[in-house]
Amino acid sequence: MTRLLLKFLDLYQAILSPDHSFWAKHRFPYGYCRFHPSCSEYAKQALRQYGLIPGGIKAVSRILRCNPFMAGGHDPLK
Repeated sequence: MTRLLLKFLDLYQAILSPDHSFWAKHRFPYGYCRFHPSCSEYAKQALRQYGLIPGGIKAVSRILRCNPFMAGGHDPLK
């Protein structure tokens, strides 16, 4: 299941992501996400390091923090 989610995230990054996709590189050369690494990259790292349930919880937590009221910035996986 973890591998399936990682493949889905790869597909998302290649096609839809404003930070990673081929169509957005020229529109957002410095990136679009308020956090570094982006939420999708953070989710991939969390799933690889912690597995499906704990990594999924960390990924969802990060996505919930990605809103206009958060400052953003460098937020590495802990």
